[in-house]
Amino acid sequence: MQAGFRQVTLSTKRLTDGGGDYWPVNPKGQVPALTLPDGGILTEVPAVLQYIADLDPQGRLAPAQGTAERYRLQEWLNFVATELHKGVFYLLFNPAAPPEAKTFAREAVLPPRYRHLSRHLADRPFLLLDFSVADAYLLTSLNWALATGLLADWPVLAAYRDRLLDRPAVARAVAEETALRDAA
Repeated sequence: MQAGFRQVTLSTKRLTDGGGDYWPVNPKGQVPALTLPDGGILTEVPAVLQYIADLDPQGRLAPAQGTAERYRLQEWLNFVATELHKGVFYLLFNPAAPPEAKTFAREAVLPPRYRHLSRHLADRPFLLLDFSVADAYLLTSLNWALATGLLADWPVLAAYRDRLLDRPAVARAVAEETALRDAA
């Protein structure tokens, strides 16, 4: 497998840099898939993000393993993965999802999750004590919300997103991701 970023068209399960079949890379057919140094493949966003954070413990993108704060990180990563990414945005972006499922995701599923996040972030700058990979993942889903017009009614979440984008490393990462996506 080629190192670096490779974009996948999920509707066809094809790699965009030549149209190769994505199924051999990840038999689940989903992204992300990260090739490990031993050649194995690591999948699922919470696992991949924790792995990346642990590559540079001095970067402090994840609390130390075995601490209560690390379990809070896992809690937030799984909340974003299941309640937002899969619970809302998978339905909204899936062309096969029926219109009533999209309406249900927007009107019934999203509001209580965003209320929970708004309460949590009303008086703190990050999901945990410091910026973490959970904030990076939530930022991604908030960018999807902005693109679909779903962030307008959530000022606490919009302000949180703006605060994250004020961080130079976050702004650079978002710009690099956008450039990679646009080039593919």
